[in-house]
Amino acid sequence: QLQLVESGGGLVQPGGSLRLSCRITGLLPQNDFILWFRQAPGKEREGVSCISYSGRYTEYADSVKGRFTISKNNAESTVYLHMHSLTPEDTAVYYCAADSYWTDYCPPPGSTPSSGMDYWGKGTLVTVSS
Repeated sequence: QLQLVESGGGLVQPGGSLRLSCRITGLLPQNDFILWFRQAPGKEREGVSCISYSGRYTEYADSVKGRFTISKNNAESTVYLHMHSLTPEDTAVYYCAADSYWTDYCPPPGSTPSSGMDYWGKGTLVTVSS
């Protein structure tokens, strides 16, 4: 059974940085991609960034493009989300999720419904505040 465990959240000042981790336990099926979502208080869950199975393809929501970087370490079975220039609008619970596709692929996170993802972690809270 595939399990995803997020870590790395916390309190950070505006303009600061954090690195989130998504540890994958169990065998990630071939061509499964990992997508980071976030959900702010009172708002719907939104896709933030995606990375394909090989790590070759990445996608970002417009709201984080240029500030966030997603990466994957297959040897450690971990996907990272490097977040820079954080603002209070980035405050949310961040989740990683996995879903399958027929080839090495990464969908646009902004248009990927959270309801279609196969596996989810429990989330890690990021609070950006002075």
